[in-house]
Amino acid sequence: MSPVNNFVIVGGGLAAGRAAEALREHGHRGPILLIGDEQDRPYVRPPLSKGYLLGKEERDSIYVHPADWYREHDVDLLLGTSVTAVDARARQVELDGGRRVPYAKLLLATGSSPRRLSVPGAEFDNVLYLRRVGDSQRLKTAFTEGARIVVIGGGWIGLETAAAARTAGAEVTVLEHSELPLLKVLGREAAEVFAGLHQDHGVRLHPRAEVERITGSDGHADGVLLADGTHLPADAVVVGVGITPNVHLAQEAGLEVRNGIVTDEHLRTSVADIYAAGDVANAYHPRLGRHLRVEHWANALHQPRTAALGMLGEDAVFDRLPYFYTDQYDLGMEYTGYTEPGGYDRVVFRGQVAERRFIAFWMSGNRVLAGMSVNVWDVIDSIRALIESGSDVDDTLLADPAVALDSLLP
Repeated sequence: MSPVNNFVIVGGGLAAGRAAEALREHGHRGPILLIGDEQDRPYVRPPLSKGYLLGKEERDSIYVHPADWYREHDVDLLLGTSVTAVDARARQVELDGGRRVPYAKLLLATGSSPRRLSVPGAEFDNVLYLRRVGDSQRLKTAFTEGARIVVIGGGWIGLETAAAARTAGAEVTVLEHSELPLLKVLGREAAEVFAGLHQDHGVRLHPRAEVERITGSDGHADGVLLADGTHLPADAVVVGVGITPNVHLAQEAGLEVRNGIVTDEHLRTSVADIYAAGDVANAYHPRLGRHLRVEHWANALHQPRTAALGMLGEDAVFDRLPYFYTDQYDLGMEYTGYTEPGGYDRVVFRGQVAERRFIAFWMSGNRVLAGMSVNVWDVIDSIRALIESGSDVDDTLLADPAVALDSLLP
């Protein structure tokens, strides 16, 4: 295989599949090799904690492309194969069997891995994580009527799996390190909405929980022991305590790594002809004026186009605002924008917070930094436009449902 125009994509998720698509769409005629360490062709992860886990979506719905798409577009799939090294000097990747593959341009879309729990008993066979399709299948099997499920972690994965377990009729307890689930992500006002949602659906929330160990015998967990002496019986334990970007290859290859693979706004890494996209990329965001690593589906969906254009010699910029969504019970939510704890003055609400049908705006001075719609539809584009405009908006107009959001745009 000649390295002259051979493009190699490392990763088996949405970013990898979309990058192959974008390269073909924008005129790359040379070979494309996509290397994934799973046996499945590239697939999308949100259904694993949402529709697929709930049994509402079939397995076929999770894939980025139909099975024959890769053959039709002359994209070589090398599945069930790990890349063990990147030799940037020789412009080659080394595979687990020792084979070396040359590249002209390389995209690292290596994603992330669940953070493992490091307490005694964490290795028991019914301590479950969620990242791959097989993990979702194991959770689905564990979530049965009357099963006692303890979820460690009150982030998005923890709450979505809790909702799926509760919907299946399981008894669910969520252990949260801080005072409220999602407190660090959303701030108190919005976090209380999600806490109330789960409590209304019969989930027991256990704030400020410190896990001492997972109890059990013969390799099987039977409960979780907390530092305060509380013992929670469990038929399965779900761990959702965050993810770690898969940077090992990049680090060993001498790329700049800092909370992910550092890239510029074109998704170029610190080494020529190597790009990064998706969960693993800590990309400079020109609109926000800082590097940002976003662990959500929308980045894996949209970044590959920018990376592909860069690989083809064009100067595309990725400046799309972060976006994520969740579905829990009868609540659907979309969020766009960016703010950090302490990075905003206040939250302005429009609509019925008590009924969980509202829009929330995170404000700095008179500017909207981020917005979230809960059970209010077809407004996220207007919220995005409002944030991007950077214009001053009056709280009373933002809070008034009678005032169309588009009318607040300059």
